[in-house]
Amino acid sequence: VQLQAFGGGLVQAGGSLRLSCEYSGFTSPFYGIGWFRQGPINGRVGTSCFSSADNSTWYEESVKDRLTISRDAAKSTLYLQMNDLKPEDTAVYYCAANLGSIGNSSPGTYRYWGQGTLVTVSS
Repeated sequence: VQLQAFGGGLVQAGGSLRLSCEYSGFTSPFYGIGWFRQGPINGRVGTSCFSSADNSTWYEESVKDRLTISRDAAKSTLYLQMNDLKPEDTAVYYCAANLGSIGNSSPGTYRYWGQGTLVTVSS
């Protein structure tokens, strides 16, 4: 299993970015996949996740009106559209997956991780 995240960058507050996570090697059609972020002072926390079993999604409360998670199964790619970005969104964003499972917010339950992509929001 491999995951590769990209799309981070420097953006001004109020701006937008779209992160992408290309995944491969999944041996099950049922999986949970999500985005996690780690800021300068915080540990890695769940931001949004997707469950392939029922196409359900979850968002952390502080981002639910600004971020949208989506998946293109044909391209084996997970996206995170980030709008109205705030300085507190500055973090390294990781995508992670679990096979044969639903998505959830706890990073400790994910087995497979991609490298992070840095998002910096300037005020």
